[in-house]
Amino acid sequence: VEDALTESDATHIIHLAALQVPFCKADPSLGARVNVVGTANVFEAVKRHGLQRVVYASSAAVYGISEDYPQGPIAHDAPLRPNTHYGVYKQANEGTARIYWQDDGISSIGLRPYVVYGPGRDQGLTSSPTTAMLAATLGQPYQIPFGGRFDLQFADDVAQAFIRAARVPFDGADVFNLRGSIVHSREIIAEIEAAVPAIQGQLSFTDVPLGFPEEMDDTPLLSVLGPLPHTPLSEGIATTIATFQQAIADGRLAPRLP
Repeated sequence: VEDALTESDATHIIHLAALQVPFCKADPSLGARVNVVGTANVFEAVKRHGLQRVVYASSAAVYGISEDYPQGPIAHDAPLRPNTHYGVYKQANEGTARIYWQDDGISSIGLRPYVVYGPGRDQGLTSSPTTAMLAATLGQPYQIPFGGRFDLQFADDVAQAFIRAARVPFDGADVFNLRGSIVHSREIIAEIEAAVPAIQGQLSFTDVPLGFPEEMDDTPLLSVLGPLPHTPLSEGIATTIATFQQAIADGRLAPRLP
């Protein structure tokens, strides 16, 4: 981080680096060093270089299970009850950002994505919908290891939200929910089958729910950033599959599942 800031004319940082849920579970100490200490290192570098803003990725994993909350979309200031090491580390980072604003005046915006899908999403607990799209591209059967309703967010839309958060006038340290399309696993499979009819009947999902609320309220975020792009599910899935097809044809993507 120090070298990158020294060699560039950066004025803002968008901090996305982290180990995902499975890696934090397998090695909690390493997960804490990368996700928590690494985030503190980013803020320290920002303080030394006098940058204007940090925008960082928190996660829906800071919340508990749906039963922990009233029915309806979860507010961005609802109680945090993470049930994974990863979620605990993300909660710690939100606190770190708040203290750097309190003590050093470093402005920050944290965004909480949910299930992000699209080209490049190949790691983590919630990468399975994207893997299902790759499996369809390859003509291979695949089972998404969770089910139920959840918030699915196209990677391009998420990227635009982070960029907007870096550019909008803002002072303080706040964290906001991101919202995409509230869908059921069966809808994802149906859209994949519509894009690749030959895969009909080869994709499935389990009945195991994700350990997070089904949907989150993004009203406070929109009040700060304004309207954000929203790619319809069918378009996002079709775009993802077309990108995989082209990448395989060009030799940029190995024709196998991760």
